[in-house]
Amino acid sequence: MRLSGPIAVSRAAMMLMGLTDVIVLGQNAPEEVPFVLNSWLPIGVSLGLTMGLLMGVSVLTAELAGIGQGKDTGRIFRRGIRFSLWFGAILTVVIFLTAGPMFRLFGFDDEVAAGTASVTRILALGLIGHMLTHVAGSYLEALRRPLIVTAIMYAGVLVNLVIDLAVVAGWWGMPKLGADGVAIATTGTRWFLVIVFLVAVWKMTPAFRPSSEAPAEEGKRMFSVGYGTAVSNVAEWGGFNSTFIIATLISTAVNTVYGMAIHVIGFCFMAFLGLGTATSVRVAEAYGRKNADQVREASRLGIVATVLIGLLLGLLVWTFREQLASILIRSDAEVAGVAIHAALVPIIGFTSLVIVFDGLQNVASMAMRAQNVIWPPTFIHLGSYFLLMLPLTWYFGMERGGGAMGMMQAVLIASLIAGLAQTVLLESKAARQLKPTRRPK
Repeated sequence: MRLSGPIAVSRAAMMLMGLTDVIVLGQNAPEEVPFVLNSWLPIGVSLGLTMGLLMGVSVLTAELAGIGQGKDTGRIFRRGIRFSLWFGAILTVVIFLTAGPMFRLFGFDDEVAAGTASVTRILALGLIGHMLTHVAGSYLEALRRPLIVTAIMYAGVLVNLVIDLAVVAGWWGMPKLGADGVAIATTGTRWFLVIVFLVAVWKMTPAFRPSSEAPAEEGKRMFSVGYGTAVSNVAEWGGFNSTFIIATLISTAVNTVYGMAIHVIGFCFMAFLGLGTATSVRVAEAYGRKNADQVREASRLGIVATVLIGLLLGLLVWTFREQLASILIRSDAEVAGVAIHAALVPIIGFTSLVIVFDGLQNVASMAMRAQNVIWPPTFIHLGSYFLLMLPLTWYFGMERGGGAMGMMQAVLIASLIAGLAQTVLLESKAARQLKPTRRPK
């Protein structure tokens, strides 16, 4: 709990920004919620890919710091910054040019396609900012300054809220810009965070000081350590964000209800991200000592903690489902003639069944990666969230007419299979790489 708590709190900041956007938009322009949800397909996939590829920033920085070469970590940071600038620029241009044709190709009507494309283009202008803040945050955390990262991220939450209230809710006499206002808030906040993070890195670390010459293979290894994570992120993020497209093709009301319920799951997921990181740290320590018993025990402790926390969160979500629906959207809101609040309450209640399995798949996969088991958990993610969940959400939501509830049932099936498969793989395969260690009598 000591390890996972601060990490969960820190990571929750990013989810809080997205949740704030949905809440403010749901209270002021609920009919435009689908524009924001759909826009995250290209943006989310791009972020998932780049966050995976940039995983080496924290790994190599921590390794150098651990052997007393912290003064040379600046070259790792600068390499991450250079990659973010040129790769982010390429992604920004691609998204900016393809957003309109992409959403028309999906079969959206003109209003939804135009609104989604507009939001996507504004968000694309902040893509490099997302990448730069990720590099800076990972670097600071690897140098054991996590509280600085947390403080900066929550300052971002406040800035995002202020901009939302100004250009979405129309406070202080500002014009109400709806979904475009949400995108402006997100992009503006990201560039605010870039400035603050760069100042913190400049003042507190050797990031901008000369470093010794890098080993020949350092650059290649820096990006190769994150290949598996990048593929997993694209599969999971791309899968979930593609379901918003399916929901929109059913109706904008289904998209609104389903998307808001997914945000509830996403917010709970931050707890499991903390648990997964804490579990992977304990597993990696035992794995480094070549102690198979401790690897297995650390893995099992992570799984049991995940189940207990998942059950508690699921109970809370079920108990307060009506209150959560009221926070997400005003009670009289209608989209395409559907009363959203009334439709949202049972869907939020159903998400309580998804939460524990969503946590299991994350914690188990992170525990396996801590033992250098990279590709099997990646293949499970691909199979569960791309090859299984997408056709199931189409079938249950559209073909069988289940709407948002049918789509959430498909998410439950995919998450259950992913969670159980990752857990079984962790128990049966990963720890077998080491020979059991005899316990002292």
